[in-house]
Formats: sequence, structure tokens, C-alpha cells
Amino acid sequence: MSRRSVSIELTKEERRSLERILQAQTATQREVMRARIILMADEGKESQVIAEELALSGHSVAIWRNRFAVGRMIGLKNRPKTRTLLKYTAEDRRRVVETACTEVPEAETHWSVRTLAKATGVGRETVRNILKDAHLRPHRVGTFTQSTDPDFREKLIDVIGLYTDPPENAVVLCVDEKTQLQALDRTQPQLPMRPYQIARRTHDYKRNGTTQLFAALDVVESQVQAICQDRHRSEDFLHFLDGVVKHYGHTDIHVVLDNVSSHKSKAVKLWREKHPQVFFHFVPTYSSWLNMVEIFSDWCKPR
Repeated sequence: MSRRSVSIELTKEERRSLERILQAQTATQREVMRARIILMADEGKESQVIAEELALSGHSVAIWRNRFAVGRMIGLKNRPKTRTLLKYTAEDRRRVVETACTEVPEAETHWSVRTLAKATGVGRETVRNILKDAHLRPHRVGTFTQSTDPDFREKLIDVIGLYTDPPENAVVLCVDEKTQLQALDRTQPQLPMRPYQIARRTHDYKRNGTTQLFAALDVVESQVQAICQDRHRSEDFLHFLDGVVKHYGHTDIHVVLDNVSSHKSKAVKLWREKHPQVFFHFVPTYSSWLNMVEIFSDWCKPR
């Protein structure tokens, strides 16, 4: 013998509320379906009949019918989902942080939330929150080089002193070479802009060899002298310095430069003896960041 459906008798206020749901444009499909179930139940229809007319399962109709009978209009609302929260101890959090900071994942370049969760046995979202709270970003890796120059302190003070307190009646220049710059050109001329049409250029390019850029940045005047040459030997470096010295005349020139071999060759030493107004200041090894012309050189990188 089949079990009879729960009897539903609506009050006038409940019926008006359910009918407003059917007419509301903002009501969701689920809310409309539940309202129809209760209105049809109030007409005395069995759950199986309602299910057939609304193309639902009898079980679904019975659930909402029973919920309304117990909770009335509140019973038609979604119940908050209950989840069993996993409790992680301070030891679990310490393990996640320690693993992320001291170990390297197997066959991976860095830890991800997924691999770290698997390695520590802690849930992904918890791992994500632990890393966020600890301000750790294992997916980002930077680079550094520590200078091994035994005279690092003295050279650092010397170069910074030129920047902050340059000698009177003298010029401070930062000099460097940018080698192996590619001379690129588009394979066809650019098409100019016109009404309703942006300028266009070919996506491909042709190589015209490489060039070496020599540049000298005047620290005080923020001006750059630069030339391009085929090679970057000591002879080419001195050719560039000749132009710099000619530009400034007999003024004392303090040159900040790196430790590349072409700056310390025998030819350069002889040249310095003939130009006593030029003073070289070498930055410490692995400290190119002290040479301000590097800022200009970065703009010369291919884009």
C-alpha cells in the first residue's frame, strides 16, 4: 500500500507569497519550482501526480512538500551547507612553512599549492591560507650575485661619493658597452595611418648583423653620448673615449666603469698616461647595478 502524501493547506498570506514568487522576474528557477509544488499540493494533488506534471522525481516533490509542512515558507529556503572542518594544529602549519622554505619538490622547479599540500598532508586551501598569512610566494624566484671583491667597501664608497658629492669643475661619467645588439629591420615598409585605418607593419623582420653600443652618461647633466661600433676591443673603447675627451676639452673627467678586460689592457694603461685629466673608478666585481648607465642600456634591449 503506497504512503499518502502530507496534506498541505495554505493560508491566504502563504498563497499570496507563493503566487508573487511565480510572477517575480527576479525569482530563480528553483524558487518557482518549489512554489508550484506547494500550490499544487494545496489543490489536493498527490506527490506522484505533481511529479509527472512538473517532470520531477516523486522523491524531490515529497522532500519540498514535507519541508513546507514542517517549516512553512522558511522550509522552502536552501539550508546552509554543513561541512566537517578539518582541524590543523600549529605543528601542521609549521610543517608547511618549513617544507616550503627548506625543501625542493622532486622533478619540479618550485612548490605549488598542489604539490605542497600533497607533500605535507594538509588541504590545498589551508596551504594557500598558510602561505598567504606567512607572506610566502614559492612560485616566485629571484636572482642575486654576491660580490667577491676584497675591496668592495672602498670601491662602493668611492663610486657613491662621485654620485652624491661630485668634484668641483669636473665631469662624472658612467661608461659601459652593450654588446651583440641585433640590428633588425622589418621585411617591408610600414603602411601609414589613414582615416579608419591604423598604421600597419609586417610581423616578421630581417637581421642586419649585430653592433656594439658604447655609451657615457653624464651624471650631473643627465646627457648620454653614444656610438655604435663593429667590435668592442680595447681599440674601440679608446676610440670612444677619444671622442668623449674631445667633447669636454681639458676638464677633469671621472669615469665609472666595470672590470671588463678591455678596460684594463696595456693599450688602455698607455692611453691613461697620455690623458692625466681622466680618472678611472672601477665598480666592485658583480656590481653592475652601481653603474648608472646600465639604466640607459636597459632601454636598448630588444623589445
